[in-house]
Amino acid sequence: MKELLEKDNLLRPLQVGKIVEGRLTNKANSAVYLDLGAWGTGIIYGREFLAAKEELKRLKVGDKVFAKITDLENEQGYVELSLSQASSEIVWDGLREKKEKGEKVTVQIESANKGGLLARVSGIPAFLPVSQLSTENYPRVEGAESMKILSELQKFVGKEMEVTIFDLDPRDKKLILSEKAKEIEKIKELLKNYKIGDVVEGKITGVTDFGVFMKFDGEELEGLIHISELDWQLIENPSDLVKVGDKVKAKIISITNDKVSLSLKALKEDPWQDIEKKYKKDDIIEGQVSKFNPYGAFIKITPKIQGLCHVSEFGTKTQMEAALKLGNKYKFEILSVEPQEHRMSLKLAEEKK
Repeated sequence: MKELLEKDNLLRPLQVGKIVEGRLTNKANSAVYLDLGAWGTGIIYGREFLAAKEELKRLKVGDKVFAKITDLENEQGYVELSLSQASSEIVWDGLREKKEKGEKVTVQIESANKGGLLARVSGIPAFLPVSQLSTENYPRVEGAESMKILSELQKFVGKEMEVTIFDLDPRDKKLILSEKAKEIEKIKELLKNYKIGDVVEGKITGVTDFGVFMKFDGEELEGLIHISELDWQLIENPSDLVKVGDKVKAKIISITNDKVSLSLKALKEDPWQDIEKKYKKDDIIEGQVSKFNPYGAFIKITPKIQGLCHVSEFGTKTQMEAALKLGNKYKFEILSVEPQEHRMSLKLAEEKK
């Protein structure tokens, strides 16, 4: 920093906002004076003196310090300076340099909230989101209940963590950390040994409302099996199908950077295969109303085949829910069957008079 400032000082004249180095020449009750060489004398006083009072107390005549110019020449002819603004700018510059180098930083966790952990880096408040926690420390909470997640996160308060700087914005005083970054390169290397379509074995390590995590046997690798990839039938709660500790086989369906997505249903027989031989357009079939959503009603035809009766067939969602009751069975007319898309469109069959 000093070398950069010296080079900058030779090339450019004094200007407001510039950081300069000065030697402390005098300390008064409410001001300190710095020798700025050819640029004259600088002063830190008033609001800026109060803002840096504790730091200034530790300084003695002859000490060199960095300060930021706030006024080129005041009424007394001094260059007005700010120690606190310079300190803050230097700190943020240091943090930016650490980010660019990918430098690891050790922080102590001060507190936790539902979104992650809070710490400080060089005195600057920083946030470590849940999504940036390492695989080892990620809270695997069944049902992803926020209070349970918070309870898990509170276990880290007071502990030290090795992190990198993920993002920063000095203007908004935003500093985001990542614990995950330290393992990304290692994971990328391990994933070079796998390709889409590979079948892998492993153990279920976590169950959430959006899917389950599976750790590969013999590897420090973990993949996500999204709820939609657990089975061909509609799954409401992943824990109904698998539990932590279960041994399973899964197929790799996606590898993106350090993330791998897996599928259990890809290894199961596709119930939609050759379905058009059994169900055809205009057929009248019986189905059970299994779920409502803003688009319509899901109708269970078989344990693993669901059709959709679109809300437009009724007019509004309220009218749809008045016409159909969850759990009840009705006759439906098939409007279309699309095996490749795993989609069947239905409408409520008209009662014969």
